[in-house]
Formats: sequence, structure tokens, C-alpha cells
Amino acid sequence: MTGVLHMGHTLNETVQDILIRHARMSGFNACWVPGSDHASIATETKVVNMLKEEKGIEKSQLTRQEFLKYAYEWKDKYGGIIYHQIKKLGCSVDWDRVTFTMDQHYYDAVIKVFVDLYGKGLIYRGARMINWDPKAKTALSDEEVEYKEISGKLYHVKYAVVNAAGEPTGEFITIATQRPETIMGDTAICVNPDDERYAHLKGHFAIVPS
Repeated sequence: MTGVLHMGHTLNETVQDILIRHARMSGFNACWVPGSDHASIATETKVVNMLKEEKGIEKSQLTRQEFLKYAYEWKDKYGGIIYHQIKKLGCSVDWDRVTFTMDQHYYDAVIKVFVDLYGKGLIYRGARMINWDPKAKTALSDEEVEYKEISGKLYHVKYAVVNAAGEPTGEFITIATQRPETIMGDTAICVNPDDERYAHLKGHFAIVPS
């Protein structure tokens, strides 16, 4: 619940309404259940900004329950606006079955399915590269990430070469990188063993620049 419906939503609701009405007129017992998603990350961002700008409150100052109170107030305000808009559009939904993803029966069903899938070994915890929001301190899906191309700078760093005895050979090997800050963690330089240009470096060592 992060705002009000825009033209894209209106088109989506209209298409759904056409499909559900056509199904009913074709003899199907079709029910369109209205509902709303808590959209937790987007909603949290809105609520956090509102608290900071309007009340001068930082999220870190609140307990979980205190923050949820403000979040539900936001949901009731904007959720009500959206439902009112859907009614004005004339969408043929069943208003007696309105569901919110944080309703207790909905929540219980989600937990039940999660536990069932976990018990079957279909859900597990593993080490993966993820998108991390350092401000909200939460993981993000690929769909919530905006990609932007920027021009980077390529640094060329010279590593002094020494032989197996640690004696300088007077030779250098140049490495190109966009992340010079990681140089101090370098542990090895890999070369193509079939590349004649580097064949003589096998068994030698490179000194991390200081």
C-alpha cells in the first residue's frame, strides 16, 4: 500500500473486469476476490520517510510494535483510497471477501505451506550472492533493483616479479583492475599456462605493491 492507483493500474483492473464478466456470461461460476499486498519493503520505505519528515522520528527509535502501528495506519489510509477507486471503476469484485496479506488466516496459511515445503526439503538456507540495501538493511529481489550504467576507471598496477628464492628479477607484470582497493588482499596471479609470454614466470612470485 504505497500510494493510489495510476493509469497502469486502471488498465489492469479493466482487463481483469472484462475477463471475469465474460467468464460469468459464458456460464462459469467466476469469483473475483479483491485484496491487497503489504508490499513490505516499499511500504516500510514510505512509512520511514513519513515518520522522519512529518514527526521527526527515526525508525531505530521505535519498537517493532510501535512501528507496525504506524505501518497499519498507512495501510488503512492508502488501502482505503485504492479500494474506493476500484469501486468507482465499477469492478465486479466480491466485497465480502476482501483479503489483506497480513490477515491472520492468510498469514497462518502461508506459514503452514512454508513449514510443509521446508519439511519436504524444498526450502533451505544456502550461501548466495544477493542484492543488499545498506540503508533499509534488507535483501532485495532482482525486480526491486534499478540498474544504472556508469563509466568506470581502469587502473593498471605493476607487480614486481621475484624468483623462487625471493630475489628480484627486474621484471614487472601489469594487472588491470577497476578495484585497486582490493589489491592488499591479493594472494595469486593466474596466467594462461599455454601463453608463451608468461611461460617463464611459472614458479616465480609477484610482490603486492605497497
